[in-house]
Amino acid sequence: MNTRSKISYPFAIDPLRFIEKNNGSVAFFNSNDKTKVNLLSWGKVSELKLIESDDAFAKLKAFQSEENDWMTGYLSYDLKNDTEKLESKNPNELGFAALHFIVPELLIEVHPNSTIVHAINGFSEEKLNKMLQNAMEVFMPGEKSLVEKVIHGYEEDDYLVHFERLGKNIQRGDIYEINYCLEFKTDRINIDPLSTYYRLNNMTDAPFSVYFNDNENYLLCGSPERYLKKEGNSILSQPIKGTIKRGENEAEDELLKEKLRNDPKEQAENVMIVDLVRNDLSKIATKASVKVDELFGVYSFKTVHQLISSISCQSKKDIHPVDVIKATFPMGSMTGAPKIRAMQLIEENENFGRGVYSGAFGYFTPSGDFDFNVVIRSILYNEKKGVVSFPVGGALTSLANGPDEYRECILKAKAMKNALQNS
Repeated sequence: MNTRSKISYPFAIDPLRFIEKNNGSVAFFNSNDKTKVNLLSWGKVSELKLIESDDAFAKLKAFQSEENDWMTGYLSYDLKNDTEKLESKNPNELGFAALHFIVPELLIEVHPNSTIVHAINGFSEEKLNKMLQNAMEVFMPGEKSLVEKVIHGYEEDDYLVHFERLGKNIQRGDIYEINYCLEFKTDRINIDPLSTYYRLNNMTDAPFSVYFNDNENYLLCGSPERYLKKEGNSILSQPIKGTIKRGENEAEDELLKEKLRNDPKEQAENVMIVDLVRNDLSKIATKASVKVDELFGVYSFKTVHQLISSISCQSKKDIHPVDVIKATFPMGSMTGAPKIRAMQLIEENENFGRGVYSGAFGYFTPSGDFDFNVVIRSILYNEKKGVVSFPVGGALTSLANGPDEYRECILKAKAMKNALQNS
């Protein structure tokens, strides 16, 4: 186990300014809530980076047990192959690992009016003070590195072909619900990741936003969805299923919220995933502790309203935190029900490898607690290859309408596209 010094400062830094001024591996967990503590990790003491998904959870379990420290990183969707007898064959040009976790040199808690740094022992306090002083100014991005090339994605006719195909699977009873996604991307370009993240974050104001960079790989994430949180023995999952646009004025906005709250199709999507999450959590929960704390909660974000439910449980006493994640991964909101058959059909019908998209990004604490989001509403960028990708998707059920589902995908893609094009 690494040892750390805890140093308090009577001022709050600007995390984006810190990132701009200090090169190195970095992850910023941004709640977009000024009353909450946001986390920023910087540097690298050690890491676990797996290209393949074989035995990934066992290796992560051993790594977390050995380090017993702050860890930040991601689980790609392809780790489904480590939980079930599945495979991934669709192309993915981005070059992200199947799993990547970093033990940082600095774990920085950014409070509303103060900063607390958990620095690895031996880290120069003089260097740390300089790094923080450089981050006292507010980050102001320039207008540069905007994407002018055509962003390629599915046309509606192509989408409807697969919609009809999956509809037949639903009619036959192979599945009840499936999360079908399409990819927008462009290549041979260069963007300024920090400025792009700044624009995306201003457009989404999401509670589980992330900026991550390690070498040439960047994740610019505006996720509204929590995948899984562990605090002591308390486990919380908050799947999103159900989306509607924001209104042009307050009156229309309230009407749209009521429409979402009472829409039979959206409720059906949501309750199927709630049942799936309840089943997943029961694998690691103490007897009779799984409960639905909130069903069909309507939450408003800058671009959309969402239907969110909360499911919780108490985990068994001696279960390892990584085993809690493995029991529920991948998350039901990005797969479908039944989960295994849905994942098989996703692989058959989608034309791109999801990779980090619809996986999870988060952190472990030294005590083994964790918090992970669902990687959606995100821009993935490989700087070396010049490839930008931002997939989107939605749930299909027997009540789904193809053109409506396609329009929902376009709505979800709007913030990422505008962040790249600054329009």
